[in-house]
Amino acid sequence: MNKFAAPLAAPRRRQLSSMSKFVPARSDADAAPPTPQPQLATPVREAVHDALGRAYATGRRKCSSARVWVFPGDGRVSVNGVSLVEYFRRASHVDEICQPFLTTSTSCEFDVKCTVKGGGLSGQAGAVRLGVARALQVYDPAHRALLKRAGLLTRDAREVERKKPGRKKARKAFQWVKR
Repeated sequence: MNKFAAPLAAPRRRQLSSMSKFVPARSDADAAPPTPQPQLATPVREAVHDALGRAYATGRRKCSSARVWVFPGDGRVSVNGVSLVEYFRRASHVDEICQPFLTTSTSCEFDVKCTVKGGGLSGQAGAVRLGVARALQVYDPAHRALLKRAGLLTRDAREVERKKPGRKKARKAFQWVKR
């Protein structure tokens, strides 16, 4: 027989079920005591305030970025030195920014001062909302569970898709001509 030739059949292995009659059963006295599994401790989050009692956070959405400070007050929100309703004229944008306060039931307990740059108004509103939610969580870590459950601490990663060569826009093609 050639030494490079494969064997015709592999030897059969015995299954555990057929061998179980040969293995003696372990008694409880022979068994080792179970080792306790170490529990992973969740990190304890602490409230972070600056010298003026403010909590700071950054929010981003599309091409916009917002720097947000949250501090105790009576519910005033200023965006780039202008009141919220004057800067964001659409009611949907105002509602989006107020969403973290409604989720945590802290509507008139905090004042917000923020500066926002880049992008359009929808992107800026989303950036301010994320910044407010993060700042509330930094100010009082007890709000984290509510904000996380509502999805307010997750950055919206959607960006504008780039235009492709040979196309009119990102996905729209030029009008097809038969002849």
